[in-house]
Amino acid sequence: MVSPSDITRGAFDDWAPDLQKARVYEQILLDIILGALPPGARLDEQSLVERYGAGLAGVRDALGRLALEGLVLRRSRSGTTVSPLDIIEVRQAYEARALLEPHVAAQAALNATAEDVSAMEAAFEGADEIIRNRDSRGLIAMDQRFHVAVARASRNATLGRILIPLQHKAARFWVYSMSDDTEQERRDEIDRHHIITDCIARGDADGARRAMEQVLGVFTETVRRTVATPTLLGGASGWRPGGAVRSGRRMSDAD
Repeated sequence: MVSPSDITRGAFDDWAPDLQKARVYEQILLDIILGALPPGARLDEQSLVERYGAGLAGVRDALGRLALEGLVLRRSRSGTTVSPLDIIEVRQAYEARALLEPHVAAQAALNATAEDVSAMEAAFEGADEIIRNRDSRGLIAMDQRFHVAVARASRNATLGRILIPLQHKAARFWVYSMSDDTEQERRDEIDRHHIITDCIARGDADGARRAMEQVLGVFTETVRRTVATPTLLGGASGWRPGGAVRSGRRMSDAD
């Protein structure tokens, strides 16, 4: 007999880290978030195959998923490009997360297995070294894996598939504030995530909801600071210095 957890696990296979296609997807995703593949950049499939040491089928699968999330644009004549950044869109993504993710955390507290909790704990393995090295890629990867683990533990694949792309869009802005963070601030942020894990492990739905709200509240302040300080965007990797940012304006590599 197939259990509900088996069904949910299948629905989340796209984010299984042991699958080759998932690894290629994650690599491209992180490069988009970090600006190594900047807004407006053209994504040639063969170049991506060589860049990531992947198969063509895996690259195409990754680009298809990223297109569904709105992180890349695919047009018949111009090919595939990295989507521009849109301040209004990221604000809306955070508003949606604030509505959905605390509920998802509460559901995770009611439905999580020991395996789910282990995945949340494992998401931050090696955090001390990553923080010391100021490894933005590592920090983003840890955060993404943690939130995927919480979504999986909720046993609601529909909410998870809505929520995870919203996290990815929000992370494109979050990364620009990292240069201002101290090591202690980064450790404090990880500790806030550990509180979520502890609540979920205890089956404390209200506690998990409140802990997630606290994490999202810090993220919201980060977005406000980033939007109010356009030079952060202008100075990030892949961006031209001095680029202007205005609410509602789409930004591309050509700005």
